[in-house]
Amino acid sequence: MKRYSREQMAERVARDIPEGAYVNLGIGLPTTVANFLPPEREVFLQSENGLLGMGPAPAPGEEDEDLINAGKQAVTLLTGGAYFHHADSFAMMRGGHLDICVLGAFQVSGKGDLANWHTGAPDAIPAVGGAMDLAIGAKQVFVMMEHQTRSGEPKLVENCSYALTGIGCVSRIYTDLAVIDVTEGGLRVREIVPGMTFEDLQKVTSAVLLPPVEGAQA
Repeated sequence: MKRYSREQMAERVARDIPEGAYVNLGIGLPTTVANFLPPEREVFLQSENGLLGMGPAPAPGEEDEDLINAGKQAVTLLTGGAYFHHADSFAMMRGGHLDICVLGAFQVSGKGDLANWHTGAPDAIPAVGGAMDLAIGAKQVFVMMEHQTRSGEPKLVENCSYALTGIGCVSRIYTDLAVIDVTEGGLRVREIVPGMTFEDLQKVTSAVLLPPVEGAQA
């Protein structure tokens, strides 16, 4: 089965981030989106530990150990960028000042519920961090994740079995197999990886999917 690579997923998410947007990239896979934003497009990347105006990852050997994102990864700061108190950063997140946040997920439900902080495993360390603030504070929530777990279980489900981060908060889902919108009518497929049919996509998805609208623009 053909799948999008992680780099292709990041590039696809980057395409949907418009000029002038204020965006938070969550820990893990979403941070790679920064490397695919066109340099001519002005996008303001925010990190919950108190950064605004982040650029792509630094070149090897050029890391600044004092300049990191919330995932403790080295980042760059673009001209005009700033760093500030953690509390001010959370005020931005909770106050509705972010246009988009991009988060990873363990599960997303057919209603757009998000579960991305705890699987219930006995050895897991529960740490919701700022995800719940982002999930309800950002104007749009994009989820970026593999379509299935490593054991092949669907991550798009009718109802989440893991502890929720936010209820009905997800706007769009990007996986290694498809791009899917959360609509009032359900999960509407926008794009499918080349070579896969809608029927095949439904077979690896627990939640009910709606087919792409004929003639719709990707």
